[in-house]
Amino acid sequence: MITVEQMAKVVHEANRAYCETIGDNSQASWEDAPQWQRDSAMTGVNFRLYNIAAPESAQHDSWMKDKAAEGWVYGPVKDAVKKEHPCMVPYDKLPIEQIAKDYLFHGIVAALAIFYSQG
Repeated sequence: MITVEQMAKVVHEANRAYCETIGDNSQASWEDAPQWQRDSAMTGVNFRLYNIAAPESAQHDSWMKDKAAEGWVYGPVKDAVKKEHPCMVPYDKLPIEQIAKDYLFHGIVAALAIFYSQG
């Protein structure tokens, strides 16, 4: 069995590896990631587990809603101190490289969902 936190770690590390392939080396490992980032990954996993058939755009919309509730706004560069993020835009305005992250997230959670344990 696998927990939400374990799934979130897998998704986070896959995202980090993907980001490195596109030249973004700013992602910390799961162990070094700030708690808000780990919490965001777990929120995303929970969304996907209970909305497994939702389109990737719904995952992004959910992420944006959570970020906005925490005070995040659009900014040209991700800045956790200022709470600015370049992905705080409608899904159809995201660069293809960012859209790919939503597909990766969905695919991993869907693959691991059969091992999910709420306890």
